[in-house]
Amino acid sequence: MDTPTAPRPIGTWRQGSSPPQPLAAGLARSLLNVTHPIYVVAGRDGLCLAPDGTAQIGAAPGESSGALPLLAYVPPLPPEALGDAAFKARHGLRLAYVVGEMANGITSVEMVTAAGRAGMIGFFGAAGLLPAEVEAALARLQAEAAGVPFGVNLIHSPGNLELESALVELFLRRQMRLASASAFVDLTWPLVYYRVKGIRRDAHGRIVCANRLVAKASRVEVARKFLSPPPEKLLIRLVDRGLITAAEAALAAAVPMVDDLTAEADSGGHTDNRPAITLLPTMQALRDETAAAHGFAEPPAIGLGGGVATPAAAAAAFAMGAAYVVAGSIHQACVEAGTSRAVCTMLAEAGQADVAMAPAADMFEMGVKVQVLKRGTMFPHRAAKLYELYSAHESFEQIPPRQREIVERDILRRRFDQEWENTREFFRVRDPRQVERAERDPKHKMALVFRSYLGQSSSWAIAGEPERKLDYQIWCGPAMGAFNQWAKGSFLAKAENRRTVTVALNLLLGAAVATRAAWLRGQGIALPQSAGAMAPMELPEVLKHLGEGPS
Repeated sequence: MDTPTAPRPIGTWRQGSSPPQPLAAGLARSLLNVTHPIYVVAGRDGLCLAPDGTAQIGAAPGESSGALPLLAYVPPLPPEALGDAAFKARHGLRLAYVVGEMANGITSVEMVTAAGRAGMIGFFGAAGLLPAEVEAALARLQAEAAGVPFGVNLIHSPGNLELESALVELFLRRQMRLASASAFVDLTWPLVYYRVKGIRRDAHGRIVCANRLVAKASRVEVARKFLSPPPEKLLIRLVDRGLITAAEAALAAAVPMVDDLTAEADSGGHTDNRPAITLLPTMQALRDETAAAHGFAEPPAIGLGGGVATPAAAAAAFAMGAAYVVAGSIHQACVEAGTSRAVCTMLAEAGQADVAMAPAADMFEMGVKVQVLKRGTMFPHRAAKLYELYSAHESFEQIPPRQREIVERDILRRRFDQEWENTREFFRVRDPRQVERAERDPKHKMALVFRSYLGQSSSWAIAGEPERKLDYQIWCGPAMGAFNQWAKGSFLAKAENRRTVTVALNLLLGAAVATRAAWLRGQGIALPQSAGAMAPMELPEVLKHLGEGPS
């Protein structure tokens, strides 16, 4: 095998306080010292590394005595340098890292607060909660996390715009100025109302939206709507209803629906299983196209979520130009997550193939699916069976007797009519129109009962109901398995050691290390294949490398 040749010099280097050392001896330490530059020089015995000194790019070796040939240079790359500066400035962040919203409060007040205090941002998982529950969480956040960045989720509610409207009214009343829209297949008037309400020109004549909006999208047709101005027909409707003024509608035509768009790849929960490596550049190109077409003064930033679970994945996302990264599944196993210890343990044992698609409770009749954990639970199989029966029959009574027996005994664990009584009470509070329709339409009644099982399955998981463990619905993507493989053998292998900030800072520090190794390789420096791979570190050690802890 041929020995790699050294690259041509790019300049000269003079020694500072520390002499150079052989590359193999100091490589790992130099890569980890992300707040310091790296100089690769040609020494007497081969390639050497220097942590300091004076470099002169472009100078020819031999022009000055005592100088060594400089073969490569890597600047400092602290994690706060990763991502888009405008995105971080817009939201008051130090780090381009988002803790994504996980429904039913799994992305909890505690998790959101921890992320914000560390210079990141988290979105409270409001989906699946009643407005009163969301308001209680927002009240806590506004009291306990005052002065730190945070947002709240607004999930699409097909057939129940009243719920969307109630949440938007709540956000406006509580002056919640940042929301994340998820699972939308089209724009709705409550979403446009939130975005447009309070839009104005500032003292410099610039258009300012009072309410900032981030959205997730995996389909081009949906992303295009978010990256374009609000639809005129919805603006007219809002003006006619007296919700916004004609002046607000006119200004809205000059801004995109969102400040930022997350390209949602193969994530947990609602997902189209898109590969991140193709989805991100597609969304970036679409952003550039729509921004040019509409002449936006400040085009939306494009981030990436779904699959970002290791330092290498985060480094790849930033290398592809992601303005920020979003992580969800891996934080569901953290101690601050609003779920049970049983779920955290199950997630910490998951592999990349231990996930499956299953019918979604909120979009059951539409055939929409969510990605969930399949290891240790029978939920994906049972949920699929319910959808199969729903699709094939017009009422529960039409299902063959043997199949009805299996549903009642193994899945519902009670008679269908008993489950209907519980379901009816639930929807009387949430959406009484569903009850009225079900009493006229037996197929819809069957759908509501089956949806009740799907909804309760996530509640059983969150509560850690031991007798219902085989029915746990745990939203999870393959990223969880990738994280577990990376954490294997380290302190992060155990769920009880996983804390939101520790996990996030490990990913970001590791991304910086991997990026610096890639920069060396890009300058022709031959490195071991393992160079740039960082094992998980305890938080104090991470902070030390960031210059934020005791040395």
